[in-house]
Amino acid sequence: MATRIADLPTDARPREKLLAHGAQVLTDAELVALLLRTGVRGASAIDLAADLITRFGGLHGLLHADEAQLRAIKGLGPAKYAELAAVLELARRALVERMAERAMLDSPQAVRDYLRLWLGGQEVEVFAALFLDTRHQLIRAVELSRGTLAHTSVYLREVVKQALALNAAAIIVAHNHPSGVAEPSAADRLLTDHLKSALALVDVRLLDHFVVTRERVLSFAGTGLL
Repeated sequence: MATRIADLPTDARPREKLLAHGAQVLTDAELVALLLRTGVRGASAIDLAADLITRFGGLHGLLHADEAQLRAIKGLGPAKYAELAAVLELARRALVERMAERAMLDSPQAVRDYLRLWLGGQEVEVFAALFLDTRHQLIRAVELSRGTLAHTSVYLREVVKQALALNAAAIIVAHNHPSGVAEPSAADRLLTDHLKSALALVDVRLLDHFVVTRERVLSFAGTGLL
């Protein structure tokens, strides 16, 4: 029979550890257990959290799991799903605030972290854009198209239309590779060239194109492809 959190010594309980020493001392399972609050028969909240992290291949996979995947697991109802989804959205919004406060090119890691949170866990290919003002601060992040596992249709006209509507001076585009391979394809390179040319006609700069996976974010500009 699993040991309940209430039966652990006080200094071994996740909430008490956090309050005494800070969140950074907790394991991944202990942090997730704080969100879950309760376990299931035969498994404490920490045991359940550890199982979820393993089952979904880490925290990133767990936080990006959809409602159906989570609710299929015994003990995980809509309330627990909502709490996990809220954590991911809070992290994403915090990064958006950080990016909006400074020029995007001054916070490249924040851009990469945001794109991994947003696109890295998607199971189909998604094409998105970050529209920037003249100081390269974020105006809006927009999902422009969503495709199948291996393909997404990207319409240059829609990208240009959005840029003009938002009065953007520059944009960063990104798409994910659900396969986990971050290397850009020939089609990715061709799209980037066409998009750069189309945006130049309306005096909008294409600053970068990122290919995103769960583990990696590849920059076209950083690798000399743009």
